[in-house]
Amino acid sequence: MDAVIQCGTARIWHSPPRRIPLLALTITGLSKTYPNGVKALRNLSLSIGNEMFGLLGPNGAGKSSLMRTVATLQDPDSGSVDLDGIDVLKDKTAVRKLLGYLPQEFGVYPKMSALDMLHHLAIMKGIASKAERNEMVDALLNQTNLWTVRKKALSTYSGGMKQRFGIAQALLANPRLIIVDEPTAGLDPAERNRFLNLLSSIGANVTVILSTHIVEDVRELCPRMAIIAAGEVLLEGSPAEALEGLRGKIYSKVVSTDEELRSLETSLHVISTHLVGGLHEVRVYADSSPGEGFRPIDSDLEDVYFLNLSRHAKN
Repeated sequence: MDAVIQCGTARIWHSPPRRIPLLALTITGLSKTYPNGVKALRNLSLSIGNEMFGLLGPNGAGKSSLMRTVATLQDPDSGSVDLDGIDVLKDKTAVRKLLGYLPQEFGVYPKMSALDMLHHLAIMKGIASKAERNEMVDALLNQTNLWTVRKKALSTYSGGMKQRFGIAQALLANPRLIIVDEPTAGLDPAERNRFLNLLSSIGANVTVILSTHIVEDVRELCPRMAIIAAGEVLLEGSPAEALEGLRGKIYSKVVSTDEELRSLETSLHVISTHLVGGLHEVRVYADSSPGEGFRPIDSDLEDVYFLNLSRHAKN
């Protein structure tokens, strides 16, 4: 039985732990071309199980188009989406009852407070009982660490506070599938950490799809992931499996001139370069040492990401 706990001036909605079956999502052969000719999705297929799933790709990869399709906001040209037996493209009402969605950009009434806005959205989601709304809204404001600023206008919120409010509105009515699209873009390091901790706590109880171009977000949160580019899946699996595939195949060298950098880019499979103290650190994929001055290094998820993007660019 749910209980309300008084904590100072805040009322925290507390429910005992419950085993809630998580959802599985099967995406098959999705294609989408917009009227301007942009091919956003190209016969894309994915299986997303009962976990926090990372969807990683550069800007323009098709991530938002995919998330909007799963969130029932647009139809594909072809393909199917199944959410635990629900046909997402045909039974949108059933999907929306299970869904919480934080798009890349979401609109709010800037003069309204977070408290009033959440109550307004809760009514729109069919939560008619005032007592139930009070408990749910207070709990979400505490969970997202917005309780102390709950009466301030949303226009005064920082970028991180707005994203945490976005999660609060996505969690109204206890959804079982949460979609978040580029949630940490533009956040400072402290706000990013706060937001990732919040997502991690949510992911223990619901299925979460995290769409981002920031590799660190996926590395820190997601047991499974996919990399997409130009509307196609380049890799699907666990970060650990992907890293194992690169063991002993990433080499690094610091070069001092642009000419040497260009020479290496021509002769070797350079997957990324980074500036280190004004010099270029070159990371190369190779089965054996690519030459003098190179040293083997441990691979990281960024290497997996850039290797797959570089292979796709060459095809």
